[in-house]
Amino acid sequence: MRGGRARLLAAVRREQVDATPVWFMRQAGRSLPQYRELRRRWGLMEMVHQPELCAEVTCMPVELLGVDAAVLFADIMLPLEGMGVPFELREEVGPWVNDPVRSAAQVRALRSPAVGEAYPFLLEGIRIARERLGERAGLIGFGPSPFTLACYLVEGHGSRDYPALRGLLRGEPELLAQLLGTLTDHLGDYLLAQAEAGCEVVQVFDSWVGVLDERAFREHLLPHLRRLFDRLRGRVPAIYFSTASTHLLPAFSDLGAAGISVDWRVPLDTAWDTVGADHFLQGNLDPAALLAPWERLRPLAADVLARARGRRGHVFNLGHGVLPETEPAQLRRLVEYVHEFGGREGRPLPT
Repeated sequence: MRGGRARLLAAVRREQVDATPVWFMRQAGRSLPQYRELRRRWGLMEMVHQPELCAEVTCMPVELLGVDAAVLFADIMLPLEGMGVPFELREEVGPWVNDPVRSAAQVRALRSPAVGEAYPFLLEGIRIARERLGERAGLIGFGPSPFTLACYLVEGHGSRDYPALRGLLRGEPELLAQLLGTLTDHLGDYLLAQAEAGCEVVQVFDSWVGVLDERAFREHLLPHLRRLFDRLRGRVPAIYFSTASTHLLPAFSDLGAAGISVDWRVPLDTAWDTVGADHFLQGNLDPAALLAPWERLRPLAADVLARARGRRGHVFNLGHGVLPETEPAQLRRLVEYVHEFGGREGRPLPT
C-alpha cells in the first residue's frame, strides 16, 4: 500500500488511488487525551508560537490514528496578529476582537506585513512537521477566507448570523469590498508562504459564508475568492470548506478552487454533480455519527464511500470537525475501514 502522502496527493490530482485517503478536521484536538494533557500546560496560541510543539501536535493524529494527512496546528485568527489587530481566544466563547473594524480609517490601518517576518514560528513549525511526516502523510496548511475573517473583525466575536457584517454589506458595500480586498491580499501571501515552507495542500475555511444568499455571495465575495484561488493555482492545490452553505453550491463551481469540502447536509454525489467533475471533493460524514456504536456508524461511512464510487478525487473527511466526545478508537477504526473498502471498485462495501 502507498504511503498516506502519495495517496492524498493522487486523490487531489484526481488520479487512481490504492485506497481512499482520509483525515479529519479538528483531528488534533480535544478528542485526544495526549492533546488535552498539553493543553493543561499551554494555551493554544502559546503552542502555535513554539515550532517544535506546533509540529508535535500537527503530527500527533498521524501517529495515533493512521490518517493520510496532518493539518497544520494553528488558529483561524492568526493572520490578524500580523495585521496588527489585537484579539483574544476566550474559553467557551471563541475569538474576540475588542475594537471591531467598521470604518474606512480602521481598514486603512490594517498592516500587510511580510509573512516570513510576521509568522516565522509558524513556518518553522511547518518545516519541522514536513520532515517528521516523511511519506506517512501529506501536510495541509490552512487559513480563513477573507469573508470569515471579516465576520470576526466587523462583528467583534462569533455570532449566529453576523448582523453587523451583513449590515455593512447592505449599507456600505464599498467599505466591505475594501476590507475584503485587504484581507485577500494578506491571506494569499499567508497561504503561499505555508506552501513554500512545506504544505502540499491548503484549505480555506469559510465557516460563516452560509449567512449569505447566493446573489450576495456572487456579488460581494466571489470576486475576492476567485482572486485568492487564482494566486494559489499552479502553486498549491486549494480546498474550499464551508458549512450550512448547500444553497451556494452552484456558485462554488466558479471559485477556481481545486477541491470543495462539503458538509453532511447534502449527499456527496449530489454535491459533486452540482460543482462539477473537474473538482476533487472532500467529506462528508456527519461528525455526530462517530458518537454512535460501530454497527450504526459503519453503514453511514459506507454510504459516503458508495456515493464516491466511480469518481476519482475523493478525500474522506467529516462534514465539520471531530467532536470532543469522540473516542479515538472509533476514529482509528473508521480510518481502517475507509482504507480497506474506499476507492476499490471490485470490493463490496460491508454495511
